[in-house]
Amino acid sequence: MNRLSSRSRLLMAGSALLLGATQFLPLWKIELHAPQYPEGIGMLIHMDTLTGMKPADLDNLNGLNHYIGMQAIRTESFPALDVMPWVAGGLAVLALLVALMGRRLLLIAWLGTVALAGVAGLAEFYRWTYRYGHDLAPDAIIKVPGMTYQPPILGSKQLLNFTADSWPAVGGWLAVVAFLLGVVALFPLVRRARTSKVVAEELTGGAKALAVIALLLVVGCSQPKMPRIAYGRADCEQCHMRIVDHRFGGLAITAKGKTNQFDSIECLANYSRGVTGLRAVWVTDFDHPGTLVDATTARFVRKSGPTSEMGANLLAFAVNADTAAIRQRFGTGTLSWSDVQQLAKRLELRTVAAIEHHHDS
Repeated sequence: MNRLSSRSRLLMAGSALLLGATQFLPLWKIELHAPQYPEGIGMLIHMDTLTGMKPADLDNLNGLNHYIGMQAIRTESFPALDVMPWVAGGLAVLALLVALMGRRLLLIAWLGTVALAGVAGLAEFYRWTYRYGHDLAPDAIIKVPGMTYQPPILGSKQLLNFTADSWPAVGGWLAVVAFLLGVVALFPLVRRARTSKVVAEELTGGAKALAVIALLLVVGCSQPKMPRIAYGRADCEQCHMRIVDHRFGGLAITAKGKTNQFDSIECLANYSRGVTGLRAVWVTDFDHPGTLVDATTARFVRKSGPTSEMGANLLAFAVNADTAAIRQRFGTGTLSWSDVQQLAKRLELRTVAAIEHHHDS
């Protein structure tokens, strides 16, 4: 039969109410964290406007964006906000009609329309963030060759010394729940023209499909993004010197997601002595300046004699580096990250050369 059960019609009425509520709640949030903003700074995307997460956040974001050549974030620069309230309102009215008329085909049409609207909204969101992150003013005060500033659509991303997080806000989650209620309403628990066995098989298959999609989303969103050191702009978390030499440096991401930058491996190692639960640790590959490699798999050399400007003479190389060539080149074997940490624990990385260098600077 093509009629919905009373239960399914009630679910669709609930979907209509949830979509109606999204008109008054933020749909999406983009939040930035950096050492100078420990409490975070961000913006909220509502159905018809853009606001800061805190009263001054939007002005602060536009002030920061000005230095790197990004356009100012304004509501009128996001044309989709002119139509989004009407689209959401129309979908809420259509959901209410499905509840009143109880037609299965009308429900299927509603689900398809909501899915298309969601895909179109995310595509427009991507286009908007892409334009903001890539179309930079040529006369920007700060220029980093090859650097773009597009925030993620979903998940986290490192942008210079900022960690950008992008996730649905309350209104966005309500829209997701409204759609899921429609999916549940499509599969009534009572038997109609088909047997309960067929219905159960459909429910099982649908649940498996949703589980696979959810798993793919979680895996896709949790993949770590390659971080970068803001050479020439950031200061070392340990010694507070400006990070300038692309052959040296490191990053440590805390359990809470905060990214700390360092001008040398020894500063990173000394910092890690008193910190537990680090999410990730990266070091700069000496032979590939500016390229970060996982510290836990990297190979390290403690070079004897004077080196560049790094007091403890520690160099890092990728895991696939030729150890024989390194030995011949520097006259010493390689160390692991654990070895470097042990040196830091024994305070052997606080050399006189490093202290004098920091003092002179």
